[in-house]
Amino acid sequence: MQKNQGLSEITGFTEITPTADIAAARHGGRAKCLQRLIRLDMPVPRTMALDFGAVHALSAGDMPDLDAMLALFGPDPLVSVRPSSEDPDWGGPGAILNIGMNDALHAKLVESHGEPAANALYLRFIQAFAVHMARLDPDEFEPATAPTAQALARALATYEAETDEPFPQDPRVQLGEVLRSMARAWEGTTARLLREAKGAPADAGLGLVVQKMALGVSKGISGSGVIQFVNGSTGRREIRGRYMCQAQGRDALTVRDGQGEIMYLAADPRGRSIEHVLPEVWADLNRYGALARKRLREEMQIEFTVEDETLYILDAVRVPRNPRANLRIAVALAKDGIISEDEAVLRVPPRSLTELLHSQIDPAGAREVLAKGIPASPGAATGKIVFSARAAQAAQAQDEACILVRRETTPEDIRGMHAASAVLTERGGVTSHAAVIARGLGLPCVVGASDMALDLKTGTLTAPDGRIFREGDILTIDGSHGDIIAGAAPLLAPALGENFATLLAWADAARDIGVRANADTPEDARKAQMFAAEGIGLCRTEHMFFAEDRLLAMREMIFADDPEDRRSILDRIGPMQRADFIELFSIMRGQPVTIRLFDLPLHEFLPQGREGLRELAEALDLPVSDVTRRAEALSEFNPMLGMRGVRLGITVPEIYDMQARAIFEAVVEASRAGDAVVPEIMIPLVSARREVEIVKTRIDAVAAAVRIERGAEFDYRLGVMVETPRAALRAGEIAPHTAFLSFGTNDLTQMTYGLSRDDAGRFMSQYVSQGVYEEDPFHVLDPEGVGELLTIGAKRGRAANPGVTLSICGEHGGNPESIAFCRDAGFDYVSCSPFRVPVARLAAAHLAINARGAERPPRMY
Repeated sequence: MQKNQGLSEITGFTEITPTADIAAARHGGRAKCLQRLIRLDMPVPRTMALDFGAVHALSAGDMPDLDAMLALFGPDPLVSVRPSSEDPDWGGPGAILNIGMNDALHAKLVESHGEPAANALYLRFIQAFAVHMARLDPDEFEPATAPTAQALARALATYEAETDEPFPQDPRVQLGEVLRSMARAWEGTTARLLREAKGAPADAGLGLVVQKMALGVSKGISGSGVIQFVNGSTGRREIRGRYMCQAQGRDALTVRDGQGEIMYLAADPRGRSIEHVLPEVWADLNRYGALARKRLREEMQIEFTVEDETLYILDAVRVPRNPRANLRIAVALAKDGIISEDEAVLRVPPRSLTELLHSQIDPAGAREVLAKGIPASPGAATGKIVFSARAAQAAQAQDEACILVRRETTPEDIRGMHAASAVLTERGGVTSHAAVIARGLGLPCVVGASDMALDLKTGTLTAPDGRIFREGDILTIDGSHGDIIAGAAPLLAPALGENFATLLAWADAARDIGVRANADTPEDARKAQMFAAEGIGLCRTEHMFFAEDRLLAMREMIFADDPEDRRSILDRIGPMQRADFIELFSIMRGQPVTIRLFDLPLHEFLPQGREGLRELAEALDLPVSDVTRRAEALSEFNPMLGMRGVRLGITVPEIYDMQARAIFEAVVEASRAGDAVVPEIMIPLVSARREVEIVKTRIDAVAAAVRIERGAEFDYRLGVMVETPRAALRAGEIAPHTAFLSFGTNDLTQMTYGLSRDDAGRFMSQYVSQGVYEEDPFHVLDPEGVGELLTIGAKRGRAANPGVTLSICGEHGGNPESIAFCRDAGFDYVSCSPFRVPVARLAAAHLAINARGAERPPRMY
């Protein structure tokens, strides 16, 4: 070890031995992985590593001691150079093989390995050196059909003609040029931007690995290949890979006509196999694969070369895999005792679960992307275009999949969204109405597709290339990537199963913050149960009023002239709400259910347009002029900041009275039939303590009346939805009157920024790209602005009422970065759309495990 350290200080490189001072943080992941293979006694050719500092110096022209390095490879050195970045995902320049090939060595190899093999080795190096080091035209150095003497002479002549000097014969010069070129490629602007896009820091270093060549070409049985013992698409145990006779590196994966014979790995009736032809090599490969899995604690893809029936292991990388396979592999490694359950949890990125929860576009299939929008709800679906909620319901009645296309959605479209397979809107952002509802329903959704022109008068949707689509035409929506695809694209089905449930059970055992679901309907509640949410953190009751059997009654109530008329009409809706709540409580089986009282402004329940108003006038037996006048009277310049939420509950108290009675009567019925229910009633859009006091007094009175009428005792918890900056700042006054404070980060973000979430999509990408905002604040919680309000509200609320429960229930609740903020701020739980619950559970577990300091495994090359 002392010798190796001294050599590094003098020469700028270190030989990779079992005891050498090799670290991924200094030499890169590939160098460290090779050391691990050497420690496992695998037949790895002699290898040297240059650390990040040496490679950075190379880019400035400072060379290591090349004579000393080449001397370690013998009198006729023949080596390869491969990149070794700290994280394999950051990439690096391509490998260069056969450095050291020259006329003299070629002549020796003709004698020992045969002329075709010697020609192939020399040609390969000339082509790589010419294109990547000398930067010559690749077309002038296309791989020859056969490695003949004429092809070799032509390549040498072309190089000399293009550079005005003969091909370099000194191995020291060759190696120096390769090292310098690879170092400078890493330092280039394009390479830096590409790796930064993958999460690499701006000053990420590159190591280089210089390894003695195992030739893979000779007179005897020789070749190269890769082998892995798991399927990278499914995660199931099976042998995969390729081997090509008389080949080098990873040639087997990019076979061209006439290049060589492909040999199967395992015995196969279709042809020769390594298992039959080279049984000892086959046994060693299997043994090394099992050893790598156990000792490296990972499924590895092994790159190997056979030279005259002798096996060499050149490299091993983590098996490339998709999210479905990654989850299965992580669970299998934990079940086999190779890694811990916590480590299995850490190996699955939370956001990767979205691919398992929804259908996805098959990456291997063909697709024709018409336009791109904002990916608002993950998954993919194919269906016929429809332009109205009514048409979507008609398609559902005929069992036809449809894509609901709207300029932007409103609460009136909810029934159509329930009927659709996906949603596409011309306007909106990631927290627009369409996006929020689609995520709750688990529908693929693309919003802000401004390049698509929707004309409802003509019933057409025009693509950027001028193509016109009409109702009934087929589109595919990819809500994971924001793609709008012509026709029916091939889809992959969701991948929920035993491994999914097992991993999330391990995550639940590790996490220390609760996860609930936002659920507005019994169907949503069933999804919440399916994804093991710990209750409902937000039930938006106004969505229940858009069902056909109660929408007309709501409209009648809007046109009522006095409180008694309103109350009598609401008495017809009350039993329907009670039935909804009974079903909700029954599904949740005693788990907490937070019910937000009515929030929408009343005009949202009135139809849009002259025809809709005429139909309503007919249904209510009123003149159209009366209906129009009432609609105009209810319209507001800024409905988001108008008569909604608690303001409506105080000015039209009959609505909250009806809802409270429906909740309490449902509690009595559900508790008799099953688990005891303690509902949580949430007052929306609060900004002052007195609002809470007024509503609380009326709700307490309703609770007392129901207790007397039903002869039953029950408890309930009253809380506030903190959506206004003032409510956050005055949380110390509000908290003593509440059992919980639930921060509605969607509206809180809008009010803090003075920005409509429905309009933000028009310019948000420019704001983020120009650094105005680091991230879209509607997608990732703003920790400095909105986050400070959350922190202030939490501290002041807890100071005034130590027992108050704190949570967030906006769409940020399913975002891993937002969950980290809430956990650090001492929140009790987060609540998000049902289909984001698994992501939140896993993200919360990552945070808890990392906080405990669980060892995170090094990334394997």
